[in-house]
Amino acid sequence: MTKTLITYFGTYGTTEKFAKDISELTGGDLFEIEPVKPYDKDTAYYEELADYAKKERDTDARPEIKTLPNVENYDYIFIGYPMWWYTYPQIIRTFIENVDLSGKTIIPFNTHEGSGDGGTYKELQEALPNSKVLIGLPIRGENIKNYDQKGNIKEWLDSLKIDWSK
Repeated sequence: MTKTLITYFGTYGTTEKFAKDISELTGGDLFEIEPVKPYDKDTAYYEELADYAKKERDTDARPEIKTLPNVENYDYIFIGYPMWWYTYPQIIRTFIENVDLSGKTIIPFNTHEGSGDGGTYKELQEALPNSKVLIGLPIRGENIKNYDQKGNIKEWLDSLKIDWSK
């Protein structure tokens, strides 16, 4: 039986919505990547969050994660994130460095506001040489927030040629 885990990190709910749509379409389990020190989710302070994210990137920080998933029994692992400063958030680096993803099939997805995947799918493949990284799907956060994207997500999932019902 195919076991699927959808892991995601986000701050404003768009990546979470994307992850929930994937879970609904694949029957996979959801796992939120939660930082020990929460990021400020108040949109009034977006600039502060952006500055903080840039500082994390520039210092190559590794934010701590509350709990790591046990991925031993999963075949497919989705990794979802918003684009922050043209790359994935540093907490995703913490995740991939602390979870043994060897031999797993990784399927990235991300939200963005104009940068697509920003080359992060290739970065994931380089960071995970013992995993197979499939073609991901970037969707504008604004589109996830304001429009139903399940059709686009289903089309992408179908293109991966994986039988999620096994």
